[in-house]
Amino acid sequence: MGKYWDRIWGNIPIAHKLFLEIALTAAALFASNLLIYAQINRMVVRMDSVYSSNVNLNELSDCLAGVQNYMYKYLEVKDSDSLTAYYKSEQEYRDLLDGLNRKVTDNPIQILEKNIRSMSESYLAITDETVQAKRGLNVEKYKSSYESALRLYKFINDDISILNGQQFKNNSASYKTLQSALRYLEIISLVILCIVMVISLAVMMMMTRDIVTPLTNLAHTAKLVGQGNFHVKVTPIKTRDELGIVTGTFNQMVDSLDEYVNKIKESAEKEQEMKARELLMANHLKEARLKYLQSQINPHFLFNSLNAGVQLAVMEDAEKTSVFIERMADFFRYNVKKGSGDATIREEVETVDNYIYILNVRFAGDIHYVSELDETVLDYRIPSMILQPLVENAVNHGIRGIEWPGEIRLRVQDKGGQIEIRVEDNGKGMTREQVGTILSGSHITVDSDSTGIGLGNVIARLRLYYGTDQVFCIDSKGEDQGTSVILTIPKKEEDGNVPDISG
Repeated sequence: MGKYWDRIWGNIPIAHKLFLEIALTAAALFASNLLIYAQINRMVVRMDSVYSSNVNLNELSDCLAGVQNYMYKYLEVKDSDSLTAYYKSEQEYRDLLDGLNRKVTDNPIQILEKNIRSMSESYLAITDETVQAKRGLNVEKYKSSYESALRLYKFINDDISILNGQQFKNNSASYKTLQSALRYLEIISLVILCIVMVISLAVMMMMTRDIVTPLTNLAHTAKLVGQGNFHVKVTPIKTRDELGIVTGTFNQMVDSLDEYVNKIKESAEKEQEMKARELLMANHLKEARLKYLQSQINPHFLFNSLNAGVQLAVMEDAEKTSVFIERMADFFRYNVKKGSGDATIREEVETVDNYIYILNVRFAGDIHYVSELDETVLDYRIPSMILQPLVENAVNHGIRGIEWPGEIRLRVQDKGGQIEIRVEDNGKGMTREQVGTILSGSHITVDSDSTGIGLGNVIARLRLYYGTDQVFCIDSKGEDQGTSVILTIPKKEEDGNVPDISG
């Protein structure tokens, strides 16, 4: 029988098992609560009926007083309303008298009820005679009848009070008995509930044990597998429910993982060696590309600038020529010295100053240049030959050929964890398409009258140097609205210096 039950139980789906457990527990609790509710309700009904006799006697007394009062009122004023109220009270009183005992008995209470009933019937007959005498204007008759009715009224009222007191005494004793029984019923109900709860919990634990135990074993085994131990398996379950299926599938998965891990271990070392070689090649390629980009310079600019120096020497005294040649020498010395490394922002700014001086000599001071520098960040290092190409681009493509005075503004500001460098001009401006083309690096041109390092070169070197595309930004509101090139340089080192990656 046990094996047969285990086979049937094992084939039931888990969802149905859980539903069966909950349904059985709920049914047991509902049945016990329903039984307790029925017993308590029966006890409450009995307690409510205890004092119903006192309530009936009070209503009888009130109705008797109504008959007497409405009769007196009619005798006094003789109006139809009083007469109607009297007959209504009389009928209600007769209805209440039907509930009193009329049989011969030895019970004192029932004897008293029989006496009240008899006197009440006589009283109602006398009140009826009194009312009829009043309606017939027989003064002597209704006066004597009223006095007789009043005497009976007092006797009846006294007997009702006595009967009410005796009933209350008996009802109080019955109420205490019922109250004790109710307390006993509460204890019994609590015991029943506890027994039902214990039995329900025991049944639920027995029924869920077959579900929880395999899940616990499966979780423990899965934890070992997660730690890399692929030589453990869950004890197979012979049931056909979800647990049996999951257990069998889990064991198959562990075998497959063991084979897969062995294959991965065999190929991991080869793949690691290949990645190491690829990384080394990528580093060499990145360094070669960086140095190649930094080494570009157009010799035409050098020749044109020297020709301007020669012309200046012919036209002016040697002092200005010497200053010009000195600035030229500093500019090209910086290109030769820093072309393959990095530099401080201060050195880059000095190169821009020399470049603007050379241009103003060549173009008779047409370029208005303003610099706003935060001295606290000028010693941070950046890739060399970055700022001069930006200023050069602003001159050649921004303010050259415009009909209003051109101005170049260089700003270096501390932004907390970053340094912001802006090269602004009030020239021709750029369209969104032009900005997108430059940022994508798909259109790089070099003028013959240039150092040879254009925006594309600067963008490529900055992105290689800092490893992000967010270091370079172009802001232009449109045609004839000017252009702002914005560099956002991260502060990489605590000493304010950016490491040199040139090797």
